[in-house]
Amino acid sequence: MVERVMVESSEKESPFVEKFQQFFESVYKKEIQKLVAKYPDERSLNIDFNDLEEFDFKLAEDLIGQPDFLIEAASLAVRKLDVPSLDIEDFAPHIRVHNLPDDKSVMLRDIGSRHIGKMLYVEGVIKQVTDVLPKLKMASWKCNRCGNVYRVLQKDSGVVQPAFCECRHRDFSLVAEDSDFIDYQKIQIQESLEFLKGNAQPTSVDVYVADDLVNMVVPGDKIKIVGILRLYPAKENKVVFGRFIETVHLELTMQEFEDIEISKEEEQEIKELSKKPDVYEKLVASIAPSIYGHETVKEAIALQLFGGAKKILPNDQQIRGNIHLLLVGDPGVAKSQMLMATHNIAPKSIYVGGKTTSAVGLTATAVKDEFGEGGWTLKAGALVLANGGIAMCDELDKMDPDERVALHEAMEQGTISVAKAGIVTRFKTDTSILAAANPKFSRFDPYQPFIEQLNLPPTLISRFDLFFMIRDILDRTSDTKIAAHILKTHQAGAKLFQARRKGKELKKEEMKEIEDIVMPTIPKDLLKKYISFARQNVFPTLSKEAIQTISDFYVDLRERGKQEGSFSATHRQLEGLVRLSEASARVRLSDVVEKQDADRAIRLLKSSLRDVVTDPETGKIDIDIIATGQTHSQVELMRKVLGIIKEKNEQMDSVPLKEVMDEAAAMNIDSEKADDIIRKLERKGEIYRPKHGFVKPTETK
Repeated sequence: MVERVMVESSEKESPFVEKFQQFFESVYKKEIQKLVAKYPDERSLNIDFNDLEEFDFKLAEDLIGQPDFLIEAASLAVRKLDVPSLDIEDFAPHIRVHNLPDDKSVMLRDIGSRHIGKMLYVEGVIKQVTDVLPKLKMASWKCNRCGNVYRVLQKDSGVVQPAFCECRHRDFSLVAEDSDFIDYQKIQIQESLEFLKGNAQPTSVDVYVADDLVNMVVPGDKIKIVGILRLYPAKENKVVFGRFIETVHLELTMQEFEDIEISKEEEQEIKELSKKPDVYEKLVASIAPSIYGHETVKEAIALQLFGGAKKILPNDQQIRGNIHLLLVGDPGVAKSQMLMATHNIAPKSIYVGGKTTSAVGLTATAVKDEFGEGGWTLKAGALVLANGGIAMCDELDKMDPDERVALHEAMEQGTISVAKAGIVTRFKTDTSILAAANPKFSRFDPYQPFIEQLNLPPTLISRFDLFFMIRDILDRTSDTKIAAHILKTHQAGAKLFQARRKGKELKKEEMKEIEDIVMPTIPKDLLKKYISFARQNVFPTLSKEAIQTISDFYVDLRERGKQEGSFSATHRQLEGLVRLSEASARVRLSDVVEKQDADRAIRLLKSSLRDVVTDPETGKIDIDIIATGQTHSQVELMRKVLGIIKEKNEQMDSVPLKEVMDEAAAMNIDSEKADDIIRKLERKGEIYRPKHGFVKPTETK
């Protein structure tokens, strides 16, 4: 058996080899020595583009235009260095260039034919990831006639085998065990949603990573990639080519909500702002200043942005710090505008809505397509992409019930579990939910329970920490103030537009008046950094006074419910109070939750309970409204009517409806309410109608 190596080589020394030798000798000698000591556990030499540009500007520019040629020259130059400890055979580290300047960055949607074969610097969010697969790098081909073995370097365009053997035959078999393979993984990135304009769809690009870059990312990660744009082989009789990026360097840029750089000057400004006695009022005034009123809702949103502290217990059990809010309101009360305003303030957020969202779009799933070489791949949804931030879910009531179920685990556990096609995995969705919904019949009926007017399951509603009922109330004084604010906002916007169009500047007095109307009290960029700084550095603990205040309120609420025969609070409300108190302390950059923070949380919870879980019949707070979908008084009435039917069923085969109604009237249950209860019992499957005018319990003794 004879082995021959058939490798396309560019051993004709290019002038770039010598230039890179000089660069490595003068700038990267120590880094290369460290790499030699760790090779092959570490196999990449990371080169800062700025270092190369300072050494030789022309060489750096040539690297962008001819990356294949220059990276090969750099690889050859590394192996030619005189390094004392360089005694490793086949020392061939990957040359990975990073830290390209922003002016070299290319938007995914702007990638075109001019970039083919050029080095690119792009940013995006991981959308899909395949399993790690072996890729053929150097193939051993055995002639099936004479046994000669040929080693052939492979190309990305397809499998390459020898043209002929010395025996003039071309019948070869791949000897896999003698061939060289490299790990490779295929991922798909899409544009970050915050960069999209209008109704633009996010552009996606396939990316290949190899060797020590595999398994570095999961769906939902935000990354920067330096790579080379390649073309897929054209399909038969086609002149349109697919494209992909072969990765040179990869780094994670934003996995969490807090990853924003803050200068020392900005940090000092944030600390001074947090000490102001009116900091909470300033925060409220900075959220959707163009929307008049709704101060309580805006205050709750402000606390949601800061969030509570996440806890990890000794047994690795986690307690979420995310705060979830639900806004339910009449049409035209600016719910969507408040969501969009919060979307613009939050350092990391995603906006989804109603009928346009599926379960896959919300969470994650495994899909089978060509992307994964015919296998199964994982696709991330909005909650995964927003991990560590906030997801705005508009028109939650119009979302398909089957899709909405996916929110349950994400809201309570902070994870999304996927079990499909043999892939069993779990994604992190450490995401706060700010949702908006409309009443079932367009407008609220003040005489009907909240839960009956909302097309959402109680199991989902109960996972929200606070829920606000935003009513459009007919009131002359309030309407006059709202009208004045809206009209002044329109006037201010028109003045600004006209001034910019004519290239003029407004007078200081006019500009001050406009800023007072539409500009946030805290500038948007500073507010983003304020939120990020607090979440990065402040992890408050409850003081004795705060514990006592929260405990007294919770126990008193439970005791009052016990006396009135209802459940006025559950453990979820208690944990919600803790999260809101911690968020309040974070606003002040305080490491201690004080009594004032507990009082603020209690005030917001009282407002939420008063609006949403007050029984309109009794006026009592009844948490059963959101826990079970019915008030305690309704449950008692249903139990009484069902008891009447069961008792009479023991005496007769079928119970006449008239007798049930008469018995209910004797218990002070009016006929309209009794009829409604009978229909509810029938829908629940507790009773059925064997024939017209008669009822019968489903389960008989």
